[in-house]
Amino acid sequence: QVQLVESGGGLVQAGGSLRLSCAASGRTLSRYAIGWFRQAPGKERVFVAALSWSGSTTFYADFVKGRFTISRDNAKNTVYLQMNSLSPDDTAVYVCAAGLVAGPSPSDFHSWGRGTQVTVSS
Repeated sequence: QVQLVESGGGLVQAGGSLRLSCAASGRTLSRYAIGWFRQAPGKERVFVAALSWSGSTTFYADFVKGRFTISRDNAKNTVYLQMNSLSPDDTAVYVCAAGLVAGPSPSDFHSWGRGTQVTVSS
């Protein structure tokens, strides 16, 4: 079993950048694919990005392509989500999850963090 803790959220202005971290404990993160999801107030949780266990394959939601980058540092047991060109539409709680395969479906992931708040002001 792996436990995940997100960090790096906060308040940024539109057009700014932020890097989120997803740190794992209990198991080495290299064994798992990692996904990022987000949920805005009053809206459903949506897929953002995912990374295969090998780090060789990435998946992105259309609305973040070209702006967000997912990466991992297995030596630090951490996955990152670099977010650039942020807009108020990106305001949400961002949650990382671990699973056996990388993809857009929440059902692909079995371990979830509790999330970190990202707020983008106009």
